[in-house]
Amino acid sequence: MNPFTLLPSHILAVWRRNYLVWRKLAGVSMLGNFGDPLLYLLGLGYGLGHYIGEMNSIPYMAWLASGILCSSAMNTATFEGLYSAFTRMNQQGTWESILATPVRIQEIIAGEQIWAATKSLISGTAIFIVAGLLGGIQQWDTALLALPVIFLIGLAFAGPALAICAVSPSYDFFLYYFTLAVTPMFLFCGVFYPIDTLPDFARMLAQLLPLTHAVALVRPLLTEMPLTLPWLHAGVLALYALAGFTLAARLAARRLLR
Repeated sequence: MNPFTLLPSHILAVWRRNYLVWRKLAGVSMLGNFGDPLLYLLGLGYGLGHYIGEMNSIPYMAWLASGILCSSAMNTATFEGLYSAFTRMNQQGTWESILATPVRIQEIIAGEQIWAATKSLISGTAIFIVAGLLGGIQQWDTALLALPVIFLIGLAFAGPALAICAVSPSYDFFLYYFTLAVTPMFLFCGVFYPIDTLPDFARMLAQLLPLTHAVALVRPLLTEMPLTLPWLHAGVLALYALAGFTLAARLAARRLLR
């Protein structure tokens, strides 16, 4: 499916539908997306940071804040693309109802993906503010550039999550995705420490994963680290977003239009 043939008005309608539903439960939703990252910043940033001091000549709070910002965007988009989207697709029959209108399945997937990225941006903005208050941001002149990158990160992780959603028989199936993909990225893609400390094979594998490139793009924007190869990192995230959308659209069409 060529993304340039999609109708923006249809995509916006799907996005707006999800937004109107979310708005009724925005407080509870924000608390869930915001709570864990805040605890990591307080517990590890202050607790562990007291003993570590600096990481690569950067205060550990600043090092951790940029990593948590990226991992939070990953988790928010992934949860939205898995659990929330599966509820709309399988439990509530929302997608089938939308398909009774001129909106096509590809536009539903695009709307869902953009909505998941929007939620990443919302939760990421809240964490960004808290990180600033806790001293986790060193360079305010470039820090705001991290916010559109957070949206791109949300797109990159929402696409694969929607593809998993399209083939999942139940909510329990998502545990495989978290165990095999999300948790390893959280631990080994530079959120807590430099990937240079990993063995060669693990470092090469980490370079293929989107969270590594997300952290490599965001961390220099918030700290005094030099920004290297920004277009490569952004390109990898965009590639994951586009590939995830394409795969999710095909799998959802196979499931709902057969």
